[in-house]
Amino acid sequence: MRIRFTASKAEAAVTALAALTARYGQADARSAEVIVALGGDGFMLQTLHAAHGRRLPVYGMNCGTIGFLMNAYAEDGLIERLRAAEETVINPLAMRAQNAKGRVTEALAINEVSLLRQGPQAAKLRVSIDGRVRMDELVCDGALVATPAGSTAYNYSAHGPILPIGSDVLALTAMSAFRPRRWRGALLPRTALVRFDVIEAEKRPVMADADSRSSVRDVVSVEVRSEDSVRHRLLFDPGHGLEERLIGEQFV
Repeated sequence: MRIRFTASKAEAAVTALAALTARYGQADARSAEVIVALGGDGFMLQTLHAAHGRRLPVYGMNCGTIGFLMNAYAEDGLIERLRAAEETVINPLAMRAQNAKGRVTEALAINEVSLLRQGPQAAKLRVSIDGRVRMDELVCDGALVATPAGSTAYNYSAHGPILPIGSDVLALTAMSAFRPRRWRGALLPRTALVRFDVIEAEKRPVMADADSRSSVRDVVSVEVRSEDSVRHRLLFDPGHGLEERLIGEQFV
């Protein structure tokens, strides 16, 4: 099996890279059949974004902290583990953000697209779904749209719901909502087009972010939708797939 190993800059990942390439070799990017990512969840997201045009499956081994998207690290039996691995296919979100100067930034997010207040005052957001205004004014520290795969990340920390991996829904979650004070967010069809318009943008500036990779300051509007044309392939050891992890996370 032709394996392309990639590693984060963490010391444990660099050490693992040296050990694994010495044992299994290092395929070049063009001939590789699978990518093995060594690091934590942040590096896995980085690897998936970099690999999506090549359509290769990615098998992560945890050399980081939490490793929700990773498998356990071990040097022995890697070929057998790769052959037995179960594949999960996920679609990212597409973000289209326009700033106060009219510049449009487009980016993909595997976990979530988030809007965050940029200054000391709370953000004021108008929320529309498929062209229909659903909330005239949401006063909050921010809001996000999360995929099922990303629902245990920032979304869960903001008290959003964990979504089953096979569900055709997205989570819309507010951070520290002030008005409506007790708004608990919404579950939306995966096909929904979510639009945020920033109210009083000069007085209450807002930034938008896709997976903490593509940040846009001083946004006036942000559109978010599922990008079904992009498919990320993740590999997990049998019995430890993403669906099982999403269920298990709810009982921790």
